[in-house]
Amino acid sequence: MKFAIEGRKILVGSFVLAIIFLIINIEYQQPVWLWLGVGFLFFFLFSLNFFRDPSRPMPEGDENIVSPADGKIVAIKSIIDSKSGEEKQLISIFLNVFNVHTNRMPVDGSFVSVKYKKGKFLAAFDHAASDENEQTIIEIATPRGNVGLKQIAGLVARRIHCYAKEGEHMSKGDRLGFIMFGSRTDLILPTNVSIQVKMGQKVTGNKTIIGEWNG
Repeated sequence: MKFAIEGRKILVGSFVLAIIFLIINIEYQQPVWLWLGVGFLFFFLFSLNFFRDPSRPMPEGDENIVSPADGKIVAIKSIIDSKSGEEKQLISIFLNVFNVHTNRMPVDGSFVSVKYKKGKFLAAFDHAASDENEQTIIEIATPRGNVGLKQIAGLVARRIHCYAKEGEHMSKGDRLGFIMFGSRTDLILPTNVSIQVKMGQKVTGNKTIIGEWNG
């Protein structure tokens, strides 16, 4: 199993602290050292699960738009783009702490804009989080239309890793970023995309087809 580089310090730190406190407990035999050791050991095991970063084959087909994240579909709705005034389709994916938190490119494309927005830390399943929470807003240009993607922090998350840079290109399935400890990923698609997922559906990053280009 491969692990996300973003979790390296947490994994090493929690493991070292667990070992230190358990060794101290052997020497002094006091409950406080045992509880600290066990606590950090459980956090290390939890982090092993959280920071897993599996490699996944993508479904074939240039017309496919794949899921940028693991999680559950919590919103599918039409919106009006504030910049262009055009109708768009919003698909929101809620990631709980047991989901893989790596974000990947849903399409082939070049980055038109990458903007960081400070904000609140509402629970990621709260629909207000899409507008009010800390987030990175990414616009991706493709030959068939522009695609938007938001990395949105959750109640616990305080760190969004984004590797998109304006003017650069990434291919579908490339590693786009990582959101720490519970979050939300929004995908904003043009109307010439046929949505292939339903409300409440569990999706898998790089595997589930979110939509298909109509032309």
